Amino acid sequence: MHIQSSFPPLPPQPEVNIHHILFGRPEQAEWPDYTVLIDDQTGQKRSFKEVEKQLALGATALGAKVSDGGLGLSGEGDEMIGLLGFNSLEYFDIVHSLLMVTTPFALISSYSTRFELVHALKTTRATRLFVDAKLLKNALSAIEDPEVHLTPDKIYILSGSPAKGRKSFGQMVDTVRRKKVPPEPVRPATKDTLAYLVMSSGTSGLPKAVAITHGNAIYSNIQAMVIAQVAEPFVPQRVELDGQTPISLAVLPMFHSYGLFAYILRATLRPTTYVILKRWDTAHYLKSIAKYRATHLTLVPSTVHQLVNHPDTKKTDLSSVVFMNCGAAYLPPELAAQMSRFLHTSSLLAQGYGLSECTIGALSRPFEGMLGMGAPPPDVTGILYPGLEARIVRDDGTDAALGEIGELWLRGGNISSGYWNNPQANASTFVDGWLRTGDQFRADERGYFFFADRGKDTLKVSGVQVSPKEIEDVLFAHPDKLISDVSVAGVSGGRTVDEKVPRAWIVLSPAGKKKGTAAVIKALEAWHQEQLSRYKWLRGGIEVVKEIPKTPTGKTMRRVLQEQYERRAKKAKAKL
Repeated sequence: MHIQSSFPPLPPQPEVNIHHILFGRPEQAEWPDYTVLIDDQTGQKRSFKEVEKQLALGATALGAKVSDGGLGLSGEGDEMIGLLGFNSLEYFDIVHSLLMVTTPFALISSYSTRFELVHALKTTRATRLFVDAKLLKNALSAIEDPEVHLTPDKIYILSGSPAKGRKSFGQMVDTVRRKKVPPEPVRPATKDTLAYLVMSSGTSGLPKAVAITHGNAIYSNIQAMVIAQVAEPFVPQRVELDGQTPISLAVLPMFHSYGLFAYILRATLRPTTYVILKRWDTAHYLKSIAKYRATHLTLVPSTVHQLVNHPDTKKTDLSSVVFMNCGAAYLPPELAAQMSRFLHTSSLLAQGYGLSECTIGALSRPFEGMLGMGAPPPDVTGILYPGLEARIVRDDGTDAALGEIGELWLRGGNISSGYWNNPQANASTFVDGWLRTGDQFRADERGYFFFADRGKDTLKVSGVQVSPKEIEDVLFAHPDKLISDVSVAGVSGGRTVDEKVPRAWIVLSPAGKKKGTAAVIKALEAWHQEQLSRYKWLRGGIEVVKEIPKTPTGKTMRRVLQEQYERRAKKAKAKL
């Protein structure tokens, strides 16, 4: 089944640096000099004009010649700048500044363990690294790995307290300001110019680096503009705020595609004030809504779940909230309904579907009346973004019929050019111009898409992709070689009905049998928690089995293990 977007066709895409889409547009000259950024920790504020001046200085600090006090990034060759930091003004600045000087950067999770950071640095082939001061120790440890070709003198401080003998981005900016170095011009870019890399587990395997070009990012922003134009007549009046500047809490990680676009790469499509929160804390988030009178919230299902179940939510004044968007993972209708009860009756709760491989979004839930449609069904995920086309594909590669579940394939200008230096993964994920999402959907004759299941092996935990294979590899890598076989899969127990948590089934090796079941489980618990970020931990537990069920061709039958576990869990719950 081949489905076209119901939206009008997109206008021609300009072949420019994405900076020219975000700044310098004619209508921006008529905007008031509103506050764009507020640092929640320090209270520091930046107006629109101040942001423009700061970014010009940032681009100059990075792109000017070393002899003039700059870093000398030419935008040519194999230069790749790693970014490892928490949400901050500096993170906002350096992303825009690097785009201006057409030097690609790699977004790396600030929650990375040493093991994960080594993998990210090897995968992205970062040549320099800007790091939050609190993460410097981890970074210096990671570059000791012989496969990471990054020297200590190529590591700089992005945010936080300056480190002795190590340059910071802020100091670089101060240098070119003090020396009055001529501003570095915005460098030209084409639709194929690499903008950045973002880590993603894709449909299976270890995390890979998704390559996003200036053209991908521009196409994605044009899609957002068209959606906004079509939706405008159908948006409830309260959401328009009567001329008030919207206030958004920037709490999702900026190293994630969702946070990157929500707070940085779409920050100037319309006047909005972004309050930068360093990281998620439910109680503090609720206080921030009331303190700043936040109007727009960007969340993922796991944070919605935490808000719904936090005792302070019912005591918090949420009357300022007019719009809430939930993305990154499927939001169950019952959880959406629970959240809506805390909001004003005219507030909008929007949701959609996307993945890093399509830059940011692919499906959005339409407002009632849009595109001649009535009220969308309560369980619908959305309709195709403008400029996108889709297929629902059976396991045998043929197109599914209307209403039949199959894998969602996508094609359009926002689809990534592929994984960075990973031809094997590209061959299985990007097929004849189509992106195989790995996710199961069905579609109806109206163009509505309905989420059915996470495909392949990848899990979504707290809105972030988790690769079972990555966890399996870590368990195998225990120095005492405690297991001879392992399988990791998702089981019930997440924050939402849809969310699964990782569980491991292991077969003991001779060394493991000698150590004993209890001791092995305890050792593997400590080991994998040391190696992996918290959201990848085996919250579903570790179980010792005699063998891992496999097909005649040797493929692990994860489904058998999952079904056995769920049956036992259901019986145990019934007894209670």
